[in-house]
Amino acid sequence: MPEPAARQIIPLKLRLFSALEEGGAGNRTALAVDRAIVALILANLFTAMLSTVSELAAFEPVFVTVEIATVSAFALEYALRLWVADEHLTLRCHGPIGARLRYMIQPVAIIDLMAILPAAAAMIFVDAPLAMLVVFRLLRFLKLARYSPGMRSLVSAVTSERRALLACGVIMGGLILIAASVMHVVEGGAQPEAFGSVPAAIYWAIATISTVGYGDVIPVTPLGKAVAGLAMITGYCMFALPVGIIATAFAREIHQRDFVVTWGMLTRVPLFADLEADDIAAIVPLLQALKVEAGTHITKAGEPAHSMYFIVAGEVEVRLPRGGVVLNEGAFFGEVAVLRKSRRTADTVALEPTRMLVLEAGELQNLMQRRPEFGTRILAAASKRLRENEALADGDILGEELAESELGAARSRAAGAFREAG
Repeated sequence: MPEPAARQIIPLKLRLFSALEEGGAGNRTALAVDRAIVALILANLFTAMLSTVSELAAFEPVFVTVEIATVSAFALEYALRLWVADEHLTLRCHGPIGARLRYMIQPVAIIDLMAILPAAAAMIFVDAPLAMLVVFRLLRFLKLARYSPGMRSLVSAVTSERRALLACGVIMGGLILIAASVMHVVEGGAQPEAFGSVPAAIYWAIATISTVGYGDVIPVTPLGKAVAGLAMITGYCMFALPVGIIATAFAREIHQRDFVVTWGMLTRVPLFADLEADDIAAIVPLLQALKVEAGTHITKAGEPAHSMYFIVAGEVEVRLPRGGVVLNEGAFFGEVAVLRKSRRTADTVALEPTRMLVLEAGELQNLMQRRPEFGTRILAAASKRLRENEALADGDILGEELAESELGAARSRAAGAFREAG
């Protein structure tokens, strides 16, 4: 009996791991779970804010119900994530207990735990001020970082540039101390209450250098005003430095994330499956990721052919005169019409949500010149597909130009271009 039970638990655990931890990998169940949790987070935050409005006191039972329901869901999510933690590749080597302990100290797990703690604190400290509990409940906003690639990229950008940002902070601190010290000397006699000491002048220095300038403390002497003007100009320059550092790092993180995503999508296409890393790295920058919903017309008959498409996930139907041809993951279409610079001869429609990689006509030509083996792969795959399905000869996928004689001519032209280029 124990052995069959174990066989039942392991698949369930793997399914839960997939649903909870693979939301960004195209897993539909995981995407649905992520969206449901995001909706619960937003509902919780919304009711937490409304609960502070005295005019809505009559809806307190509704707010309490939403709080209990959402926190219960967060607690269940945390428990399940903790249970499947030993399925992470990076944690599996530490064993079931060690993997869970290490998972608990990861930032995302700590944030998940923080989403539960306010409710626990409310039950333990029943006399705690409501305002303090509301503030802790609003910290659940941080939980959205798990489900937002943009927020994760921003955190990664700040983390990667922490030393440069720390250096900026040190410089800013030094400027504040210098400005406060100079104003103490210059304005201390005229305004002893505001500038009588360096610590007292620090408040003015922070407000001035940060360009906030509340106006409650201002210099009155000509020399003091000159020092204040210099401090403001310096503040403008210095605050632009960390902003520029973060913006550059954030743009780099987005570019790297897109590169990794495109690389992962590219390796799922059989045409590129056995390419070397250098070859894939050369192709990735040329491709654009495209996601379309079911029913979307990807190409239309009669329009100029400007791109070829690689299907990463989903299904596409090429609507030919003799009937439709369904293409799914790993297939590609539109390549020969691009090479011949002809017009599409059939509509191509997504049958379900589909992710694709798009290669523009100009990039395809350049790639075939730089990488002759890639052009050979394209033409060989097209020729094989034509032999396997004669119906494709009338469609946009290969078109009339893919008759065997035309295909041979296209191969000859490509080979000639390769020889000239190399």
